[in-house]
Amino acid sequence: MRLDNGRYALGLRLWEVGVQTPTAHNLRTIALPYLEDLFEATREHVHLAILDRHDALYLEKLSGHQAVHVISRVGGRLPLHSTGVGLVLLAHARPEIVDSYLSSSLRRFLPLTVTSADELRRRLAVIRANGVAHMSEEMTAGSSSVAAPIRDRTGSVVAAVSIVTRTAPEPDRAHEVAVRLAARGVSRALGYRRSV
Repeated sequence: MRLDNGRYALGLRLWEVGVQTPTAHNLRTIALPYLEDLFEATREHVHLAILDRHDALYLEKLSGHQAVHVISRVGGRLPLHSTGVGLVLLAHARPEIVDSYLSSSLRRFLPLTVTSADELRRRLAVIRANGVAHMSEEMTAGSSSVAAPIRDRTGSVVAAVSIVTRTAPEPDRAHEVAVRLAARGVSRALGYRRSV
Protein backbone atom coordinates (compact mmCIF):
# COMPACT_ATOMS: atom_id res chain seq x y z
CA MET A 1 0.00 0.00 0.00
CA ARG A 2 1.09 3.59 -0.51
CA LEU A 3 1.44 5.73 2.58
CA ASP A 4 0.47 9.41 2.92
CA ASN A 5 4.12 10.48 2.59
CA GLY A 6 4.40 8.78 -0.81
CA ARG A 7 6.45 5.85 0.42
CA TYR A 8 5.35 2.28 -0.04
CA ALA A 9 4.61 -0.26 2.68
CA LEU A 10 3.68 -3.89 2.46
CA GLY A 11 1.21 -5.27 4.95
CA LEU A 12 2.61 -8.04 7.13
CA ARG A 13 -0.05 -10.54 6.09
CA LEU A 14 0.53 -9.95 2.37
CA TRP A 15 4.31 -10.17 2.85
CA GLU A 16 3.98 -13.47 4.72
CA VAL A 17 1.78 -14.91 1.99
CA GLY A 18 4.00 -13.57 -0.79
CA VAL A 19 7.30 -14.80 0.60
CA GLN A 20 5.91 -18.24 1.25
CA THR A 21 4.72 -18.75 -2.31
CA PRO A 22 6.87 -21.45 -3.89
CA THR A 23 8.24 -19.12 -6.55
CA ALA A 24 9.42 -16.34 -4.21
CA HIS A 25 10.66 -18.74 -1.53
CA ASN A 26 12.52 -20.91 -4.04
CA LEU A 27 14.04 -17.88 -5.75
CA ARG A 28 15.37 -16.52 -2.45
CA THR A 29 16.73 -19.93 -1.47
CA ILE A 30 18.43 -20.51 -4.82
CA ALA A 31 19.79 -16.97 -5.07
CA LEU A 32 21.13 -16.58 -1.53
CA PRO A 33 24.57 -18.22 -2.03
CA TYR A 34 25.20 -16.01 -5.07
CA LEU A 35 24.01 -12.92 -3.21
CA GLU A 36 26.32 -13.78 -0.32
CA ASP A 37 29.25 -14.17 -2.73
CA LEU A 38 28.40 -10.81 -4.31
CA PHE A 39 28.31 -9.19 -0.88
CA GLU A 40 31.64 -10.76 0.10
CA ALA A 41 33.23 -9.52 -3.14
CA THR A 42 31.93 -5.95 -2.89
CA ARG A 43 30.92 -5.28 0.74
CA GLU A 44 28.09 -3.17 -0.66
CA HIS A 45 24.31 -3.45 -0.31
CA VAL A 46 23.05 -6.41 -2.35
CA HIS A 47 19.41 -6.55 -3.46
CA LEU A 48 17.20 -9.22 -4.97
CA ALA A 49 13.87 -7.97 -6.31
CA ILE A 50 10.97 -9.10 -8.44
CA LEU A 51 8.35 -7.24 -10.42
CA ASP A 52 5.02 -6.91 -8.64
CA ARG A 53 2.60 -4.78 -10.62
CA HIS A 54 4.25 -1.35 -10.84
CA ASP A 55 6.80 -1.91 -8.09
CA ALA A 56 10.08 -3.63 -7.39
CA LEU A 57 9.38 -5.96 -4.46
CA TYR A 58 12.54 -6.64 -2.45
CA LEU A 59 12.94 -10.31 -1.54
CA GLU A 60 16.42 -10.04 -0.04
CA LYS A 61 18.90 -7.41 1.11
CA LEU A 62 22.39 -7.97 2.43
CA SER A 63 24.19 -4.98 3.97
CA GLY A 64 27.50 -4.13 5.54
CA HIS A 65 28.06 -1.70 8.39
CA GLN A 66 30.06 0.69 6.21
CA ALA A 67 27.65 0.65 3.22
CA VAL A 68 25.92 3.83 2.07
CA HIS A 69 22.49 4.61 3.55
CA VAL A 70 19.56 3.30 1.49
CA ILE A 71 15.82 3.12 2.15
CA SER A 72 15.20 -0.38 0.76
CA ARG A 73 14.14 -3.21 3.04
CA VAL A 74 13.12 -6.83 2.68
CA GLY A 75 9.41 -6.91 1.92
CA GLY A 76 9.47 -3.28 0.85
CA ARG A 77 8.51 -1.86 -2.51
CA LEU A 78 10.11 0.92 -4.50
CA PRO A 79 9.15 2.46 -7.85
CA LEU A 80 10.63 0.88 -10.97
CA HIS A 81 11.93 4.06 -12.62
CA SER A 82 14.19 5.17 -9.76
CA THR A 83 16.06 2.02 -8.71
CA GLY A 84 18.58 -0.21 -10.46
CA VAL A 85 16.59 -3.40 -9.95
CA GLY A 86 13.42 -1.59 -10.95
CA LEU A 87 14.91 -0.37 -14.22
CA VAL A 88 16.05 -3.90 -15.09
CA LEU A 89 12.63 -5.34 -14.29
CA LEU A 90 10.86 -2.64 -16.30
CA ALA A 91 13.25 -3.06 -19.24
CA HIS A 92 12.30 -6.74 -19.49
CA ALA A 93 8.60 -6.42 -18.64
CA ARG A 94 5.84 -7.15 -21.14
CA PRO A 95 5.09 -4.17 -23.42
CA GLU A 96 1.66 -3.60 -21.88
CA ILE A 97 3.22 -3.31 -18.41
CA VAL A 98 5.80 -0.82 -19.70
CA ASP A 99 3.10 1.21 -21.46
CA SER A 100 0.90 1.25 -18.37
CA TYR A 101 3.78 2.24 -16.10
CA LEU A 102 5.05 5.00 -18.37
CA SER A 103 1.55 6.42 -18.81
CA SER A 104 1.30 7.05 -15.05
CA SER A 105 2.69 10.08 -13.26
CA LEU A 106 6.31 9.32 -12.34
CA ARG A 107 7.57 10.86 -9.12
CA ARG A 108 10.83 12.79 -9.10
CA PHE A 109 12.66 11.81 -5.90
CA LEU A 110 15.87 13.73 -6.64
CA PRO A 111 16.95 16.15 -9.39
CA LEU A 112 18.47 13.28 -11.42
CA THR A 113 15.37 11.05 -11.29
CA VAL A 114 14.26 10.41 -14.87
CA THR A 115 10.51 11.02 -15.20
CA SER A 116 10.11 11.55 -18.94
CA ALA A 117 8.40 8.58 -20.62
CA ASP A 118 10.37 9.09 -23.83
CA GLU A 119 13.69 9.28 -22.00
CA LEU A 120 12.82 6.19 -19.96
CA ARG A 121 11.94 4.23 -23.11
CA ARG A 122 15.36 5.06 -24.54
CA ARG A 123 17.00 4.10 -21.28
CA LEU A 124 15.15 0.76 -21.14
CA ALA A 125 16.33 -0.04 -24.69
CA VAL A 126 19.94 0.60 -23.64
CA ILE A 127 19.50 -1.64 -20.59
CA ARG A 128 18.15 -4.46 -22.75
CA ALA A 129 21.04 -4.05 -25.20
CA ASN A 130 23.77 -3.83 -22.54
CA GLY A 131 22.33 -6.39 -20.12
CA VAL A 132 22.87 -4.12 -17.14
CA ALA A 133 21.38 -0.96 -15.61
CA HIS A 134 23.34 1.90 -14.07
CA MET A 135 21.67 4.62 -12.08
CA SER A 136 23.05 7.34 -9.86
CA GLU A 137 21.38 9.54 -7.26
CA GLU A 138 17.83 8.98 -8.47
CA MET A 139 16.31 7.56 -5.28
CA THR A 140 18.76 8.33 -2.49
CA ALA A 141 21.34 11.12 -2.42
CA GLY A 142 24.90 9.85 -2.48
CA SER A 143 24.05 6.38 -3.79
CA SER A 144 24.43 4.66 -7.14
CA SER A 145 23.41 1.22 -8.35
CA VAL A 146 24.30 -1.37 -10.93
CA ALA A 147 21.78 -4.14 -11.61
CA ALA A 148 21.40 -7.15 -13.90
CA PRO A 149 18.53 -9.47 -14.86
CA ILE A 150 17.98 -13.00 -13.57
CA ARG A 151 16.40 -15.40 -16.06
CA ASP A 152 14.57 -18.67 -15.59
CA ARG A 153 14.92 -21.80 -17.75
CA THR A 154 12.63 -20.29 -20.41
CA GLY A 155 14.81 -17.17 -20.70
CA SER A 156 12.20 -14.94 -19.07
CA VAL A 157 13.49 -12.30 -16.65
CA VAL A 158 12.04 -13.25 -13.27
CA ALA A 159 14.12 -11.06 -10.95
CA ALA A 160 16.96 -8.57 -10.75
CA VAL A 161 20.08 -8.39 -8.60
CA SER A 162 21.96 -5.22 -7.76
CA ILE A 163 24.54 -3.59 -5.59
CA VAL A 164 24.16 -0.08 -4.22
CA THR A 165 27.34 1.92 -3.64
CA ARG A 166 28.42 5.40 -2.72
CA THR A 167 28.36 7.62 -5.78
CA ALA A 168 31.78 7.95 -7.41
CA PRO A 169 32.92 10.04 -10.39
CA GLU A 170 33.02 6.91 -12.57
CA PRO A 171 31.21 3.54 -12.20
CA ASP A 172 33.46 0.75 -10.92
CA ARG A 173 33.86 -1.80 -13.73
CA ALA A 174 34.63 -4.52 -11.16
CA HIS A 175 31.23 -3.94 -9.55
CA GLU A 176 29.47 -4.37 -12.88
CA VAL A 177 31.35 -7.60 -13.56
CA ALA A 178 30.49 -8.92 -10.09
CA VAL A 179 26.78 -8.14 -10.53
CA ARG A 180 26.72 -9.76 -13.97
CA LEU A 181 28.39 -12.89 -12.59
CA ALA A 182 25.93 -13.12 -9.70
CA ALA A 183 22.95 -12.75 -12.07
CA ARG A 184 24.42 -15.36 -14.40
CA GLY A 185 24.97 -17.76 -11.50
CA VAL A 186 21.42 -17.46 -10.21
CA SER A 187 20.06 -17.76 -13.75
CA ARG A 188 22.02 -20.98 -14.34
CA ALA A 189 20.80 -22.35 -11.01
CA LEU A 190 17.25 -21.65 -12.22
CA GLY A 191 17.95 -23.66 -15.38
CA TYR A 192 18.75 -20.88 -17.84
CA ARG A 193 21.16 -21.79 -20.61
CA ARG A 194 22.06 -19.02 -23.03
CA SER A 195 21.81 -20.11 -26.64
CA VAL A 196 24.90 -19.45 -28.77
